[in-house]
Amino acid sequence: MRIQEVDHDKTLELLRHMRLGRLACAEAAQPYVVPFYFAYENDYLYSFSTVGQKIRWMRANPLVCVQTDEIVSPEEWVSLIIFGHYQELPDTPELKMERDLASDCFSEKTSGGNPAIRKRSSKAPSAL
Repeated sequence: MRIQEVDHDKTLELLRHMRLGRLACAEAAQPYVVPFYFAYENDYLYSFSTVGQKIRWMRANPLVCVQTDEIVSPEEWVSLIIFGHYQELPDTPELKMERDLASDCFSEKTSGGNPAIRKRSSKAPSAL
């Protein structure tokens, strides 16, 4: 097995077509990791979620980590680890453009595959 670092351009190329990852957040000293669907656009990862433990924790501590991978075979795969900050996009007039962009980008790139996006009335769109 040969391990090598992925350069910045290759990372962005991979993110453009990856859709499923694992989101890590923490409260106090307790980490929490959950799978989530995302879409990458303009240096942001967009996702939709119902309000629950991960949203509450990210509101309290916006430092997050995302891990995603593409597995071709046991000998050929790539894993990306991204550090970032959670930013919620509340339903306000000031953020309408950003919410619409997030919604369009996410719907287009995930084909509505995320169960959370099907019930938008209770969603908290966010950008990482």
